[in-house]
Amino acid sequence: MITELINGSDVFTALADEWDELAQRGITDTPFQTLAYQQAWWTHLHPENGRLHTITVRSEQKELLAIACLYNVDGVIHFNGCIEETDYLDLITTAEHAAAAWQAVLDCLCSPEFPEWHSLQLCNIPEASPSRTILAQEAQRRGFLFNETAIEVCPIIPLADTFEGYLDSIDSKQRREIQRKLRRAEGADAELVVVGPDDDVDTAVTDFLDLLQKSTFEKRDWLNDGRRAVFYDAARAAQKAGTLNLLFIEVRGKKAAALFNFDYKDRIWVYNSGLDPALFSALSLGVVITAKAIEYAVENGRKTFDFLRGNETYKYRFGAQDTTIYRIHLEPAS
Repeated sequence: MITELINGSDVFTALADEWDELAQRGITDTPFQTLAYQQAWWTHLHPENGRLHTITVRSEQKELLAIACLYNVDGVIHFNGCIEETDYLDLITTAEHAAAAWQAVLDCLCSPEFPEWHSLQLCNIPEASPSRTILAQEAQRRGFLFNETAIEVCPIIPLADTFEGYLDSIDSKQRREIQRKLRRAEGADAELVVVGPDDDVDTAVTDFLDLLQKSTFEKRDWLNDGRRAVFYDAARAAQKAGTLNLLFIEVRGKKAAALFNFDYKDRIWVYNSGLDPALFSALSLGVVITAKAIEYAVENGRKTFDFLRGNETYKYRFGAQDTTIYRIHLEPAS
């Protein structure tokens, strides 16, 4: 295998023709491994003193086998995107090449050409990723200190073939509550609006962000300029790729609730939400739009509804089941 170290953001241009093709075959294939998302995060949210270092691994025939997009802050190496805005992270590589690719990446990290570092803090690795086993084995082989910590859950719903089948699968009390709120919203002329491939995506994102910042004081304070820019870049790229699932509930022409989702690989990924609490509060539109999003997913043949990070109670009321993401700490023994 041939490794190359690419320093700085030029990597996104250098690998533009190869990145997504590999990511779509990857051990962790989510919207967060795409070139567009990785570039948007680095462009708008990278730490002020962070330095981007990407290690590529190729075969002798020059086929791209792995991308380790990493950044260094004060000697600590992180995945690009770590931690708050990006729900799933991992080495971009196939299952077939994962073990050899991690070996090559760690060899490069330990070589004189890589800038000085003292530890790896690799966040948000999904529980099913082979990286967890591979890195534990590599740490033992190299004499590294190794620690793995479960840091958060990502509740998911395995979807039935029909919305009625989905409703039958959840707690009966919650089922009746959802049905009651859907009927009440329909009686008030609440309408689901789905942003389409030809719609003005920038206007839609502006409307979404207006609802997001109205939702809670915490969301208002969280929504800085960098995060705003990521939403716009991610939405434009997803609309172009056909993976945007941006939904609104309108009542009498007023947008009152919204979900910013990705529709990727038969799964809906619920990235963030917005709600104006001053509009139609009696209609429980947060519940309504989530139920409508699940119904839309089922009707379009999606298999999984992924709430992404966080153990908020409402997710379990919709029948979600926990999956776990991990942080792996690696440190060369002194």
